[in-house]
Amino acid sequence: MPHRRLTGWRRQTVLHDHQRRLARLVHEFGGASRLFLTAFALGLLVLGLAGPLVLGALWLALTHDLPPATYARERPVFQSTQILSRDGQLLYEVVPPEGGRRQLVRLSDLPPFLLQATLAAEDPSFYQNPGVDPLAVLRALGQNLTGQAVVSGASTLTMQLSRNILFPPDLRYERSLERKLKEMIYAVRLSRHFRKDEVLEMYFNEVYYGNMAYGIGAAARWYFGKEPRDLTLAEASLLAGLPQAPSEYDPLRHLPLAKARQWYVLSRMVTLGYLTPAEAVAAYQAPLQFADQRVHKRAPHFVDYVLDLLSRRYGREALYYNGWRVRTTVDLALTEKARALAAQRIAEIRQTMNAHNAAVVVLNAPTAEILAMVGSIDYWDPSIDGQVNVAVAPRMPGSAIKVFTYAAAYEDGYLPASRVNDTFTLFDRGPGLGPYAPHNYNGAFNGPVMLREALGSSLNVPAVKVV
Repeated sequence: MPHRRLTGWRRQTVLHDHQRRLARLVHEFGGASRLFLTAFALGLLVLGLAGPLVLGALWLALTHDLPPATYARERPVFQSTQILSRDGQLLYEVVPPEGGRRQLVRLSDLPPFLLQATLAAEDPSFYQNPGVDPLAVLRALGQNLTGQAVVSGASTLTMQLSRNILFPPDLRYERSLERKLKEMIYAVRLSRHFRKDEVLEMYFNEVYYGNMAYGIGAAARWYFGKEPRDLTLAEASLLAGLPQAPSEYDPLRHLPLAKARQWYVLSRMVTLGYLTPAEAVAAYQAPLQFADQRVHKRAPHFVDYVLDLLSRRYGREALYYNGWRVRTTVDLALTEKARALAAQRIAEIRQTMNAHNAAVVVLNAPTAEILAMVGSIDYWDPSIDGQVNVAVAPRMPGSAIKVFTYAAAYEDGYLPASRVNDTFTLFDRGPGLGPYAPHNYNGAFNGPVMLREALGSSLNVPAVKVV
């Protein structure tokens, strides 16, 4: 059918229809868009109000139980009690049954290369970062997300200190986002409140080096038998590598792993400009002389005697955790000489007199100071009950009382040359009691003897007769 052309009025009618439809669509769309925009604006408003509330609630949950920064200094920190000889030599370090060793040190007493080794191993940006290292956190996060091995940790030195302060040992290595966030928050608090050197000193007194050694003071003494200030570069670089994994890098059990970690520390020191390559190689190749790891107890009977006195007077809790440095009166050289002489004498008379042990106490008479105390000839020999201190063990006075018996006799007019009969004698013990007939240790009697002979030979009959 041929297309009919629209007349003018019809064209106008159709145009009006299109305009009306368009206007209706615009009106409907405009209403919807206004509704959308209104809802969008309300959503932003809700988020704007709720966001801070959510963040505030999260912050409160993370920080409500965190102590103030001052707690790091104010909290009680145990120290080991040390028993010292009269000239300051260490006799024994008291280790709590459930604790460890710790001796507090000052940062100024530590050699510079120990500080450098520790910073190189744990936190090169320590003096620049605010307690956390954002770049290290992002790097570790990326390595975790991509499944790569984490070659550098995100925990700064200050975060490690925070971990030790905030959490008990069994929770310190728990993999928890909440724990990590708390560490970071508290690390920032510490960095804001304390100078960097103060934080570093707290770290050196707090960090765990393995083998029950808390802090560099205990670690230096346990592994190398010396004070931290006397450590060599080789020793310091080895110790600086231990806190990351004290059991894994324990040089007493896993020396190859500890040496590999030491080389990492020395290499980092070279990278940071603390050492030349030649100095690092020399330190790595230097021989390490570890201390004797057996329980150290010199003049052991005397030490036990002192520990018993302290415990009875102040209590075991104070003895374990107060960190006393107890300087005693004992002379180590004299003690060892007395022990050697006692052992020699027992060896001479063991067969003839059936003697197996001896004790010696040396006093300074004017002051009553104990200069030497030997409770047995060998503290470590169980066959003679070596750890029993015969010098102070409760026992019958026996022949020791004879000295006082004869002293009283001399006051009554007897003389050392006075004679008394050492013969079989029955002594009346009073009504209802049978007679007493003392015998000498060898079963023999000696007839008339002088009192000096009776005392020197420890004869029993003359001693009873002069009472």
